[in-house]
Amino acid sequence: MQLYRGMDIGTAKLPAGERRGFPHHMLDVLEPSDEASVAGYQIEARAAIDGVRARGAIPILVGGSGLYVSSVVYDFRFPGTDPAIRHRLETELLESGPGILHARLRELDAEAAVAIGPHNGRRIVRALEVIELTGEPFGSGLAAESRYWTPTVTIGVTAPRAELVRRLDERVHGMWADGLVDEAAAILERGIGVTAARAIGYAQAIAQIRGELAEGEAIETTAALTRKYARRQVSWFNRFPHTNWFAYDDRERVASALQLVLDHA
Repeated sequence: MQLYRGMDIGTAKLPAGERRGFPHHMLDVLEPSDEASVAGYQIEARAAIDGVRARGAIPILVGGSGLYVSSVVYDFRFPGTDPAIRHRLETELLESGPGILHARLRELDAEAAVAIGPHNGRRIVRALEVIELTGEPFGSGLAAESRYWTPTVTIGVTAPRAELVRRLDERVHGMWADGLVDEAAAILERGIGVTAARAIGYAQAIAQIRGELAEGEAIETTAALTRKYARRQVSWFNRFPHTNWFAYDDRERVASALQLVLDHA
């Protein structure tokens, strides 16, 4: 979500003054009214990586969404789109809801249906579109997390669940204290698309603005969703077979990670 201009507080986007002179890429490249796609992100992020290397520097990818990270790091290949198929499926989604489409996906690709879940209409539509276009399961064009797109060193940081939850809850309360509701209101005035409006924290702040949630309810809902999302992230990144893991409180973690990168540069 750091792709979106103006979505700063809720995404913990690093302020320009704290970037210590290092160029940061793929920040503020979309308007909140734009729809992000993992296929588009893959193209733009890889171009940025190539540009960094061309200047003789080492690119560092930080994330984030497991699918978006994997799309850049691993040899993922995305099928194209068909506007007619997409329009038909989206119309069916609006008229009938995601349940019927998810049941159809479950019949065609049970693994994808489980991974996407029954409520994410946008991703269900995309999966059905790909299956109809290719005649193959949705995930068949996605390489397993075993073949890198380019030589890569993967580094992860671990923390006990209790410590992680404490930090996540503190962050959510900090978002409201730092003005997330005002930020969401400003974005609403400019116009917001489906993807941005579903972002954790922003969706709840918008519901608060519209009187659908009290502030306390908005904060608690955001905290619960953030904890759930963190569990999915941990599960996703635990699948990476070559990750070098460091404890969050390891005093040598920065030096050790830097040495790993330099050894493989």
